[in-house]
Amino acid sequence: MGTLRRECLDHVLILSKQHLRKVLAEYARHYNSQRTLHQNPPAGRADPAAAATNMRVLRRDRLGGLIHEYAQGA
Repeated sequence: MGTLRRECLDHVLILSKQHLRKVLAEYARHYNSQRTLHQNPPAGRADPAAAATNMRVLRRDRLGGLIHEYAQGA
C-alpha cells in the first residue's frame, strides 16, 4: 500500500471511482511486469537482459508521464 501511495496516488488527482480503477489497474500492470533499476517484478522477467555494449533503450510513458517504462530496442 505504501509503495502504491508514494509512487502513484500522491501524484495523481483522482476524479472518479472509474478513474481510480483505471489508474490502479495501470499501476498494477506496471508494478507486476515492468519495474526497472534491477528490481525484478513479482511476476519475474520473461527474458534476462542481454549484456550488450551498443544497446538502444526505448522509453514508454505511462499514467501521463508519472511512470516511465524502459525496454531494450533493436
